[in-house]
Amino acid sequence: MAQYFEVHPDNPQPRLLKQAAQILHAGGIAAIPTDSSYALVCHLDDKDAAQALRRVRQVDDRHHLTLLCRDLSELANYARVDNRQYRLLKLATPGPFTFILEATKEVPRRLSHPSRRTIGLRVPDHRVTQDLLALFGQPLLATTLIPPGETEPLNDPHEIRERFEKSLQAVVDAGACPMQPTTVIDLSGDVPVLVRRGRGDAAALGLAFD
Repeated sequence: MAQYFEVHPDNPQPRLLKQAAQILHAGGIAAIPTDSSYALVCHLDDKDAAQALRRVRQVDDRHHLTLLCRDLSELANYARVDNRQYRLLKLATPGPFTFILEATKEVPRRLSHPSRRTIGLRVPDHRVTQDLLALFGQPLLATTLIPPGETEPLNDPHEIRERFEKSLQAVVDAGACPMQPTTVIDLSGDVPVLVRRGRGDAAALGLAFD
């Protein structure tokens, strides 16, 4: 049964977020708000939790999971970033962008793409997410909360609790999020490639995609 934490979106109660962080440290899966949509998150280093996360979303190991990081310096611990990529990341973070980058050895091999050794990374611009990451003390493994067989992410935390209360351990309710996933850009090759068009405006980064 999922524990339900109702927090203020702009001034979240640390006591409640600490409880949510403890559930994640213990191997639980939580639904949390972000600056794009609600996401499912778990402990990066917990193999069983990561497998459970994939089961809830019904995705295989070729589906890129994402690391939610507090800032660019933390992101750089988990991805190989050259000067060109760093300039782009600096423009885009924090914000509703996910970047596919080459993973470092800090990322367990089972979490990176099996054939490409890449991982999704992003720095969310949401007070609740940032405060939870600070209390948790390291990045969270995440995926957009899109129910299996559907195409749109869930936006109502009450609906999330009703539909997933048996498969999640926590729901952090900070009200509605923008009901649109992140823009995903693959930076692992020679030129940026648009993987998914979402809330982030690629033109603001000086990128033009057809």
